[in-house]
Amino acid sequence: MPNDQRLVTETGVDARIAEIVEPVIEALDMRLVRVRMSGQNGNTLQIMAERNDGTMSVEDCEAVSRAVSPVLDVEDPVEKAYHLEISSPGIDRPLVRKSDFVRWEGHLARCDASVLINGRKRFRGYIRNVTETGFSIERDQPAYGEDNIAVIPFSALAEAKLVLTDDLIRESLRADKAAKAAAAANGADTDEPDDAGDSA
Repeated sequence: MPNDQRLVTETGVDARIAEIVEPVIEALDMRLVRVRMSGQNGNTLQIMAERNDGTMSVEDCEAVSRAVSPVLDVEDPVEKAYHLEISSPGIDRPLVRKSDFVRWEGHLARCDASVLINGRKRFRGYIRNVTETGFSIERDQPAYGEDNIAVIPFSALAEAKLVLTDDLIRESLRADKAAKAAAAANGADTDEPDDAGDSA
């Protein structure tokens, strides 16, 4: 999808880190999914990335780590000591680009809006009818009297994440197998693309 920039972006120090690491990750022919600084294990800076086909091997994570570490050392955006963690998005991944919604249309997701839509900001349901400007959520557990469908403009999206289901696991395994086959056909390295680190 052209101009497939991230719709869900960071604030504060996370945004500064994202600004520093995104061009470095893109130079590796990968893309940034999310940056998050947390108080886990002292302080942990989690950088979530993936290849354009959605895969991310342990070797890819190591390549990103080697590339971003010296840049972060020079720019020094974090005042305190931290542990750097590079990870894949995982199966129940965040949805941050329009192409993510197109790719996972029909799957169950949780979404937070930045404004009230149909009187609420939080939604859980199946992704439907993805367009250039937004998507619909068909709620899997609507309360009595509530609309079953909510239309969420991308401009009002605060956060979105897939919900782990058997269908999602099957689809992810199928996509992973197809990506491995494509890589093998291109003569590329086909070592296990697997999560490295915590994808929570």
